[in-house]
Amino acid sequence: MASPSHLLAALAATLLLCTATIPIAASAAATTTVNVTSFGKSYGKVCDAGRFAELGLDMSSFPYCNASLPYADRVRDLIGWMTVEEKVSNLGDVARGAPRVGLPPYKWWSEALHGISSTGPATLFDDLHSRPGNHSGRATVNNGTVFANVINTAASFNETLWKSIGQVVSTEARAMYNLGKGGLTYWSPNINIVRDPRWGRALETPGEDPFVAGRYAVNFVRGMQDIPGHVTTTTTTDPNSRPIKTSACCKHYAAYDVDDWHNHTRFTYDARVTARDMAETFLRPFEMCVRDGDASAVMCSYNRVNGVPACADARLLTGTLRGEWGLHGYVVSDCDAVRVMVDNATWLGFSGADAGAAAVRAGLDLDCGENWKVDENGEPLADFLTAYGMAAVAQGKMSEADVDGALRNQYMTLMRLGYFDNIPEFAGLNETDICTEEHRGLALDGARQGIVLLKNHGGRLPLDPKKTLAVAVHGPHARAPEKVMDGDYTGPPCRYVTPRQGVSNHVKISHRAKTTIYFGGINLHIEREGNDREDIRLPKNQTEEILRFAKASPNPIILVILSGGGIDISFAQNHPKIGAILWAGYPGGEGGNAIADVIFGRYNPGGRLPLTWYTNKYIKQIPMTSMEFRPLPELGYPGRTYKFYDGPHVLYPFGYGLSYTKFHYSTTTTGAAVTVPVPGGHCKGLSYKPSVVAAAGAASACQAVNVDGHACAETVSFNVTVSNAGGRAGAHVVLVYTAPPPEVDQAPIKQVAAFRRVFVPAKGAATVPFALNVCRAFGIVERTAYTVVPSGVSRVIVENGDASSSVSFPVKIELSV
Repeated sequence: MASPSHLLAALAATLLLCTATIPIAASAAATTTVNVTSFGKSYGKVCDAGRFAELGLDMSSFPYCNASLPYADRVRDLIGWMTVEEKVSNLGDVARGAPRVGLPPYKWWSEALHGISSTGPATLFDDLHSRPGNHSGRATVNNGTVFANVINTAASFNETLWKSIGQVVSTEARAMYNLGKGGLTYWSPNINIVRDPRWGRALETPGEDPFVAGRYAVNFVRGMQDIPGHVTTTTTTDPNSRPIKTSACCKHYAAYDVDDWHNHTRFTYDARVTARDMAETFLRPFEMCVRDGDASAVMCSYNRVNGVPACADARLLTGTLRGEWGLHGYVVSDCDAVRVMVDNATWLGFSGADAGAAAVRAGLDLDCGENWKVDENGEPLADFLTAYGMAAVAQGKMSEADVDGALRNQYMTLMRLGYFDNIPEFAGLNETDICTEEHRGLALDGARQGIVLLKNHGGRLPLDPKKTLAVAVHGPHARAPEKVMDGDYTGPPCRYVTPRQGVSNHVKISHRAKTTIYFGGINLHIEREGNDREDIRLPKNQTEEILRFAKASPNPIILVILSGGGIDISFAQNHPKIGAILWAGYPGGEGGNAIADVIFGRYNPGGRLPLTWYTNKYIKQIPMTSMEFRPLPELGYPGRTYKFYDGPHVLYPFGYGLSYTKFHYSTTTTGAAVTVPVPGGHCKGLSYKPSVVAAAGAASACQAVNVDGHACAETVSFNVTVSNAGGRAGAHVVLVYTAPPPEVDQAPIKQVAAFRRVFVPAKGAATVPFALNVCRAFGIVERTAYTVVPSGVSRVIVENGDASSSVSFPVKIELSV
């Protein structure tokens, strides 16, 4: 049994503000926090005069608590009070603070991927089975709203939903903070691109398209951070002063998508990436997250990029993040990424002091270490910057000014969050603002929006509960445990509805029923952080069982797949006794009800796949470690994602999804012509296909213009009319692609330029307007890694999810010198 002092230290380590003179073990005092003082009073902000008085300090003596001063001046004053030892002790995610000058410790690490997660030391849900009074804070909080995993939510292609989820998550986060159960800084979302179908973390991401991932990032971050009246940064001369509700963090930067495949682990992997793929795919979501979302944090990844650890790459952290994109916030390492440089990658033979100094000088502000764990004596295990920072300073490898810069970015973020002053409109949030009926309703609706109908032969679905009075329910996920439905990075859900429970709310369940629903798929034992898949097949025992039920059933069975990444279920797609297939992803706490609502027709499915589903033959052609997106004929490697692969091994393409009704497209636009002025004649060259080099070169004196040097004001506007030919209303996703001139060599086949989810009444129609910015929608990345607009005839393509209807028209772009 632990000693009383260690038990007290462990309790204190779960809370936020250290104001206390509560006696705890001296060895643990520097790393624990508590928001209840020795006099029993709780404080919700650092700059409270009463809190300072209890510490024996006069708050008026510290200008960093003068709310009338600009944040920058206050941060400068705060850092100025601190000794170099105190400064270094705040470079880790469990920051020690500086109680000598009134600064309490702070725990930076919280997660909110699809709801408040119990991952990380700052967030603590109370145990449902604990005795009354045996909990943290002033009120018990056992649960939070658990939304569907990100890959599901992305399948909705609904930007309004994405932002609404961020708003709900941030509301529950502020409530947790007020109750002493969570922080204000959340390391979400994950916006890495799903380059390979074997990647274990596909469930956490918005899929394979960089534009879609970027728009997801913008909306989720805006939902997490924006406060009404302080939404934009253009109305203030100092964007760093814009108050934010919670801090969101886009991760993992950059070119991170290998966890553990054939002994290639994320800790040792060197991602060899061309400048073109970097600009076109790996960096684009992060650029959108920072520039358009105004994210207040970015997390650098474990891997190396072209030989250099991402967390020690000055080009990525300082040159690109801050210099080019203008990050207003801090950069944090993936947890233990600084240690990984020494212990795993053994980069340049660096010591702990070398690695920490290199990271900070490159632009890292905060080191996440595995330091919420304690050793056998109850001592916290330190992160590398805290452990080796003083040695780095003493050895001249890192200056005190370097440390000041890192702390400046940290404390500016905390100032914006109201950590020092509170934000009045959020001060009253409490346990009644968590798991509200409205929040649970959004979780249900979000899960339904992301369900994708993959097959519906002969209109097998929806089932009519008035005619189908009973069903047989089988499969390993029928009574799916919580972790199967919720996926990873999750907290305990408000309530948990299994697929079987959801079905039972509609009809009777009977083994003798003539209709069978099979719930199969994979789980976190197969795909997860730290584990990539060896193949993309369904487990063999499930395949055999599904075929057995299909053969025995008098009616074609219904197959529901739970997974994050795609699965080769071609056997089911082609089987006449498997009448319908639904992909439900990992749909969260309300998932059972969401699935049942779709099966029994209470909701018309409108989700579309945010990543390509391949047959298993695809992965036999290419190792997971090949980072190239374009085909490599000399190695026999096919291209990656819908943008560059058009081979035979696609089961369901990106954007695929059926409905219980039929939608048809039309447009009155037959073509468009745009003239783009090129001031000064600053034209760029293009790489043409060998067969058309001469003709293409002669066609235009100005082949392309660099987007970075252009005003980018030109647009192509058009309307798409979506007609519902059926008797059932439903939501429909309109996906707009652009295709570059066909003579351009190694250009994308097509790329998403816009999307909109619209509701179309039965036998009705909806007209959807689009205005495509020429630079953003028609730009492509050339070999030089310039994003350029090519002269010539591009195309706009609008494709239905079931390939039954599409419209397209040419866009002639003329570059005028």
